[in-house]
Amino acid sequence: MPPKYVRVLYHDHCFDGSASAAFFSQFYQDHVDPAAMFRYTGMAHTADQLFQDSLFDGDENAIVDFKYSPHPALTWWFDHHQSAFLSPADAQHFREQRHGNFFFDPTFRSCTLFIATVAKEKFGYQNAALDELVRWADIIDGAQYKSAEEAVGLGSAAMKLTLVIESAKGSDIVQKIIGYMRTMPLDEIIALPEIETVYRPLHERHLRSIDLIRGRSTADGTVVFFDLVEDGVEGYNKFIPYYLFPSNVYTVSVSTSTFRTKVSVGSNPWQADRVTHNLATICERYGGGGHPKVGAISFPIGAVDEARRAAGEIVAELHS
Repeated sequence: MPPKYVRVLYHDHCFDGSASAAFFSQFYQDHVDPAAMFRYTGMAHTADQLFQDSLFDGDENAIVDFKYSPHPALTWWFDHHQSAFLSPADAQHFREQRHGNFFFDPTFRSCTLFIATVAKEKFGYQNAALDELVRWADIIDGAQYKSAEEAVGLGSAAMKLTLVIESAKGSDIVQKIIGYMRTMPLDEIIALPEIETVYRPLHERHLRSIDLIRGRSTADGTVVFFDLVEDGVEGYNKFIPYYLFPSNVYTVSVSTSTFRTKVSVGSNPWQADRVTHNLATICERYGGGGHPKVGAISFPIGAVDEARRAAGEIVAELHS
């Protein structure tokens, strides 16, 4: 009898998404089926967010750290985002499910810790070898750094891996890292020649992006705004604005990639007492979402004017 194969859909180019896929896979193999084989699909938020039938091609199909799908072939789901449902109908579908393997709790800072908690409390599963991974996923996704300098400095193996996961082209290297995360310490993963080779030029680009964002930004004490569309920068360390402009509360930026035009909205973890807006709720009005303290909106490729208009409206609202 051939081994069961499990398709895992995860939030791509995200440390927590990768760590969630790694933890779930190890949990499944240790607790459910030791012979299971895993295949991964990285998911990105796009303007026309849809789950194609072809995505659910496993004997079991899981989504971790990403939006809910009512697809009948979905057998496992974990998410912690406020904006977990594409429509009220999807939310209703989830509430009506009697499936024991669908889990949602937006009070968790990271999906990895959420999966680990459910695995322990519902299934009696613990894996001390994955404690480091769970801890760092919660630090990174919950922005639990001691300072902006620590967040931008990339001093730990976990943060170096975050740079690779968030900035590397394509999903191949991310999915290799997911496989390594299941059994290897993070400092051993970043030291692998194939990972270190990818990291080096990304780190150089990271250092250049600090000066680029400094030059592109306007900061008024409340909101840092910058537009990277003309620079072709697809991603950046989201803590750079707070490193450069520590007294500001929010960040709004516009950027483009190969599959979307993006408006990113964030809040300064070190000015938390001044954060009064729910950023996920704001982004939801434009078809985006996220968490109360960080969110994003995906527009179609080329919809730069629309994205810039939304960004301007959000900047104005954050001043209110």
